[in-house]
Amino acid sequence: MSKQEIPVPEGWTGPAVKLSNGVRMPILGVGTSQVGGFSQDAVLFALRDCGVRLVDTSKYNGFEVQLAEAIRDSGVPRSYLWLTNKLWPLDYGYETAKTAFHKSCSQMGVEYLDLYMLHWPGSMQPGRSNRELRAEAWRALEELYEEGLCRSIGVSNFMIHHLDQLKEDCAIVPHLNQVEYHPFQQPNELIEYCRHEGIAFQGYCPLAKGQVLSSPTIIQVAQKYRRTPAQICIRWSVQNGAITIPKSTKKEHVAENFQVLDFQLDEEDMLVINKMHDGRHVSWDPGDVE
Repeated sequence: MSKQEIPVPEGWTGPAVKLSNGVRMPILGVGTSQVGGFSQDAVLFALRDCGVRLVDTSKYNGFEVQLAEAIRDSGVPRSYLWLTNKLWPLDYGYETAKTAFHKSCSQMGVEYLDLYMLHWPGSMQPGRSNRELRAEAWRALEELYEEGLCRSIGVSNFMIHHLDQLKEDCAIVPHLNQVEYHPFQQPNELIEYCRHEGIAFQGYCPLAKGQVLSSPTIIQVAQKYRRTPAQICIRWSVQNGAITIPKSTKKEHVAENFQVLDFQLDEEDMLVINKMHDGRHVSWDPGDVE
């Protein structure tokens, strides 16, 4: 089966985003992070009881083995899943990137990843430039992709100047860029750039680590639709075309987060939320990384 013929994971009935290589990725999945802790039971519940097929993690978070157990216990076949992992900057470099990839696959109990990403634009390695090490690591990802070990490759937390440099230094334009995205943080110039370059846009922290849930604007919209503030934020993100990965350690919140595909926000309410941007980051800010 060629890359262009690979369908969206089986069992996923929601919308999907078609990447530039023809692969279709679920637009909604479950995220994992160190912030707020990790719940193996919550991931298992998402997969087994909520029909979730996209799971996003990283080596940095340190949950690869627990995710392997959740995937196994869910009973969902590997071919039905979309698994994303990320290369940590300390492993940037050609050989170190490949070694880290194979170790992550081993930890997760899989033979391939659906998406493998550079996690951060900074290399965190003294004596070497960020640009040089990004390029070396990306060339390793390109080879893993060509070998069929990754269905797609991407970057996380990359700004426009990082993407411009990568385009100049390497052969394959990233299939996806994942950055912080919520009503308070709407990097519209970056989003437009990605669309122009054929790079899918994915957002993390869709609830701004809970900060947006107490917004009077969001609460008012939620009351109108008889939904929760979390559902409004996630629906807004998905409706804007962003692949979205809400995270929760509580089963009831996991269920709530995925009940957003059966309604639609009116254009006027989308515009109201679009105007909430104030530039704040609740996670890392990569803007100053060279």
